[in-house]
Amino acid sequence: MPNALPTSPVPIIDIGVNLTNKAFLDDLDNVIEHARSAGIQHLLITGTNEQESIRAIELSKQNPLYLSNTVGVHPHDAKHWGTDSYNNLKALSMKATVKAIGECGLDFNRMFSSKDEQILAFEKQIELAIECQLPLFLHERDAHKEQLEILKHYRDHFPGGVAHCFTGSKEQAFNYLDIDLHIGITGWICDERRGYHLHDFVGDIPLNRLLLETDAPYLMPRVKPKPALKSSRRNEPCTLPYVLFEIEKHSSYCVEQLGTATTANAISLFKLEIN
Repeated sequence: MPNALPTSPVPIIDIGVNLTNKAFLDDLDNVIEHARSAGIQHLLITGTNEQESIRAIELSKQNPLYLSNTVGVHPHDAKHWGTDSYNNLKALSMKATVKAIGECGLDFNRMFSSKDEQILAFEKQIELAIECQLPLFLHERDAHKEQLEILKHYRDHFPGGVAHCFTGSKEQAFNYLDIDLHIGITGWICDERRGYHLHDFVGDIPLNRLLLETDAPYLMPRVKPKPALKSSRRNEPCTLPYVLFEIEKHSSYCVEQLGTATTANAISLFKLEIN
């Protein structure tokens, strides 16, 4: 039988949810209500290209005390970066619901855009973050060395950021921590097939640098029994407590400490206005 969803004992924040995804088209209100019921205090909607960023703003405006968003161009879409992209994103970043630039970065795994296209779009978005003084919402896959070098070059000028959906090694995590970035942990940590290595060092991440996220509708936590959701293939932000509880298993901190700290971190980094 499906498992009743856990509830966080303290308010927590999902700093990465793709609410503009078509998977949420028919029942978004229910998805948000499920998140509230699970103790999720706020959702940060991810912008992955210009159109999705506009849609994220539109959604956030409907409930600005519960929803906010990023604006950016994912490395997969970097090939579409054009002469107007910087100014278009700049105009969007002025909206009150926008709290970060991204999802941006480098992805040398699937290569939907060339390296040169990705680097150009990434550096332009860092420049935008500097101009707007917004943190970066970072994506990286199989490009850690290159991404770290670029970030170090600009690091004195942009106001922080998060290595979103971190799945790398301890060394890579601490490379980001060494330049004062945050680490975002998803349901990947619940996957015994590929996320077990995170167990060895998630407890070493400084409490003031840890953030929680689902990356819904992706990265459904692998738990037994399965969560009682509309679809076993669609993750929802209401599963965020699974991430919190799994981190506790590998940390010296209790759930309440982890939840309180990650919420404070999200509010501080993204300058969230919480109801």
